[in-house]
Amino acid sequence: MNLEEVRKEIDQIDEEMLALFLRRMDAAAKVAAIKSKSGQPIYNEKREQEILQEVTKKAGAYPAPARILFQTMMDVSRALQHNLLGGGKALREQIQDADDAPLQSRLDAVVACPGTEGSFSSLAALKRFPKSPLRFYPQFYDVFEAVEKGEADFGVVPVENSTAGSVEEVYDLLLKHRFFIVGEEMLPIDHCLCGVPGASLSSVKRIYSHPQGLNQCRGTLAQCHAEAVSCANTAIAADLVAKEGDPSIAAICSAQAAKKNGLVILKRQAQDIGGNTTRFIVISRNLIIEPEADKISLSFSLPHVTGSLHRTLSRFAACGLNLTKIESRPMENSRFEYLFYLDFAGSARTADTLSLLCALSGDLPEFTFLGNYTARRESGEAAGA
Repeated sequence: MNLEEVRKEIDQIDEEMLALFLRRMDAAAKVAAIKSKSGQPIYNEKREQEILQEVTKKAGAYPAPARILFQTMMDVSRALQHNLLGGGKALREQIQDADDAPLQSRLDAVVACPGTEGSFSSLAALKRFPKSPLRFYPQFYDVFEAVEKGEADFGVVPVENSTAGSVEEVYDLLLKHRFFIVGEEMLPIDHCLCGVPGASLSSVKRIYSHPQGLNQCRGTLAQCHAEAVSCANTAIAADLVAKEGDPSIAAICSAQAAKKNGLVILKRQAQDIGGNTTRFIVISRNLIIEPEADKISLSFSLPHVTGSLHRTLSRFAACGLNLTKIESRPMENSRFEYLFYLDFAGSARTADTLSLLCALSGDLPEFTFLGNYTARRESGEAAGA
């Protein structure tokens, strides 16, 4: 056979497969109707595993590809059943009923930030809420508590840095409080090494900052041969150095925090990598999905089944959704079990995306919809420059 003849054979096989696939989907719809009447769950893990084991045995020279094919068919069949039976009803209603008033319209909102005036979080907050009063709290934990108690309508906290990676404590607090991400800001970061008047690079023996700030400025620490000392916040570090009045200590902070505390800048751009940027999120007790929201964040765990991560991620690809971030964190009170955090581009109000979210909420052992908000792009000069 020549190539053209083989291609014709493949086309014929594909037509037959498509017809069988349509029959299978129709059968899945009938299964949904039966399960609806009997109250049976949509996901039957035992039956799926039995089918996959049998397929693997009978697939001859192609056991792995056959397994992938049948896994995919079962996933799309299950998604169809979820859709027909209104799976994920609570999540669907929560998203459909979400407040859609833009954040910038909430002029009377009170915003909680970690640190003090001049902290990078406060600069990010002022970008999003330029006319709102800011309230400052020592730790990330305190910001979440303030929003929980109603002392603030929103909180603004860092969640990720282009150099130092994720702020894991913030992810943990999001799940603990079951808050939503309702907005984000991207802030170019220019760290400054600052001391009291009379201090110099050679006089500095200890440098105070938030652990993320210290991590982003390792080269400066090495240059000064200085001890790194962690603080709750970069602005709090600046305040501490100013109060001590000791030329042997310095802070890594913003230029605004240095000016506010009467410190001199010993070194600008103290960070190791140019283009250093931090992503800040706006947290809220209430779900808000702005009309232009185009980014979704989730958290979920996976069943203990071979290939479960691949199968889950492939469902996003099938919907044409672009993943922008995925990482894992150990689950609390568990041994070697993990939660996955995932960001992707999309709107939860789009029918296909909403159906996927609702299906995943029913299929996965743990699933949390963290929010749908407007993605921000890097812009402007570095903060503190």
